Amino acid sequence: KTMGLFSFLFGNKNNNIKDFAKRGAIIVDVRSKAEYASGAIPGSKHIDLQDIPNQANMIKNWNLPIITCCLSGGRSGRAAKILKQHNIEVINGGGWQSLYKKL
Repeated sequence: KTMGLFSFLFGNKNNNIKDFAKRGAIIVDVRSKAEYASGAIPGSKHIDLQDIPNQANMIKNWNLPIITCCLSGGRSGRAAKILKQHNIEVINGGGWQSLYKKL
């Protein structure tokens, strides 16, 4: 039963990512500058996690859904939570490499 719920949650997340992407979502990579420089999703925007609260209004002004990503999904989860508090439509895309494969 747990596996069913697990696959439901993650299957759903994949569909959401595809739906967000179809609607022109902007990918925000919240890793450090050095991590981002070592490899990232083409076209993604780099905003360090610690800058997310200060950049939330700018991000909101893009008027597009946001997909956050990082190395493994922890920092992007925190970033997504912050952006949700600013009424931004956002989904945590998790680790950037696995997200890239889903796009």
